[in-house]
Amino acid sequence: MLKGKHTVTEIEGVRCTVVETGASEDRITFLKGILEVNGLVVKTEKEKAKDGTTLPTSVIGVTDILFNAMINLYERRLVRKDGHVLNPAYWNQWPDQDWDIPYYQVQR
Repeated sequence: MLKGKHTVTEIEGVRCTVVETGASEDRITFLKGILEVNGLVVKTEKEKAKDGTTLPTSVIGVTDILFNAMINLYERRLVRKDGHVLNPAYWNQWPDQDWDIPYYQVQR
């Protein structure tokens, strides 16, 4: 995650900006909660292998074509459910980091 690349794909018949690929069910639940709190409509779809079989991971997207997760995160536009501004430690679910410190103080 957190690359500046902006990818648009079709999920469930709707053009969406891809937020993350290769996401587990737990990650989908986590990101969906964050994105919906911020007023975005979230779409998910199981990934497919080259041979057409369904993989256990999914693609997460939002219907806002102009949305870019990295830009919104670092410009402090995204908030948590409790109203605090998100930082990369919270977004990436790094358990050993303080989720309330600014992104430029996060050590990884």
